[in-house]
Amino acid sequence: MNITPLVWLITIAVTIAFFVYEFFAHVRKPHEPTIGESARWSAFYIGLALLFGVGIGMVSGWTYGGEYFAGYLTEKALSIDNLFVFLIVMTSFAVPKIYQQKVLMIGIVIALIMRGAFIAVGAALIENFTWVFYLFGALLLYLAYRQAFAHGESNPADGRFMRAARRVLPVSDQYNGDRLTVVNDGRRFVTPMLLVIVAIGFVDLIFAVDSIPAIYGLTNEAYIVFTANAFALMGLRQLFFLIGGLLERLVYLAQGLAVILAFIGVKLLIHALHKNELPFINGGEPITVIPEIPIWLSLLFIAGTIAVATVASLVKTRGDRVRETPVVADEISRGADAP
Repeated sequence: MNITPLVWLITIAVTIAFFVYEFFAHVRKPHEPTIGESARWSAFYIGLALLFGVGIGMVSGWTYGGEYFAGYLTEKALSIDNLFVFLIVMTSFAVPKIYQQKVLMIGIVIALIMRGAFIAVGAALIENFTWVFYLFGALLLYLAYRQAFAHGESNPADGRFMRAARRVLPVSDQYNGDRLTVVNDGRRFVTPMLLVIVAIGFVDLIFAVDSIPAIYGLTNEAYIVFTANAFALMGLRQLFFLIGGLLERLVYLAQGLAVILAFIGVKLLIHALHKNELPFINGGEPITVIPEIPIWLSLLFIAGTIAVATVASLVKTRGDRVRETPVVADEISRGADAP
């Protein structure tokens, strides 16, 4: 792709404009979004992302279009997993629902900034050091293992980082609207709202480590990496309120993401072998015995894995509810029959 500095500037300016509009139109006045509002805006942002992908395919070729769609699907799935952790954080801090929009908006903006920094660093590394594909591939395989077997074991709101923050910062006991600090008896305290934002920023840093190597396993184009991330984050706030109850039912989402990360990790390692310059591997010569995984296969695999994980999750949670219903009914019946 030949992306000029002007195209980059326009893309970044439009992205910033969308988030500024989001803040002034929806977030500045605290309220809990309705299902209708969330559904309309979620559909708008998803439709916009799909149209942008079609535009890339028509202008730059469908190889790049396929890379964008594979990257967008991967980043959207990782972002939904991110939402699940946001939900845990806000539940732990008991954030009032009317202020959850603001917390989500700030968290999403922090995520975009951090991912932008990681994208720039990743692009520089890939351009100058081909061995970084080995590093990214190994990192994704480790993250896949962690995602599959360590998901949900800790609460980010009660981790060592947040306990240290509480020791350093004077924290008030109650929220004061959506303010970050408050003055009591002549002394300034930070409110729990600031701690929530700090916790979500820390979570964003961790997820950026997951997401950027993953999408660089699907494309080497920094422009596609940035736009796929930007569109995956746009509308994420509305999606949170639209599928809030569904998040807890996606019990196999972590395992599905682990499979995707492992697949991309293997893809990166194969690509690293094809670009090999390390002298202690095959004398510094490329290894092309194993064919590279084409982007169309990556796209199908990612979409299929997300679909299977979603359907399996819903089937399991529905089955669990059906099994629990007779038990609850029996307990109610025995209670009614008791003298």
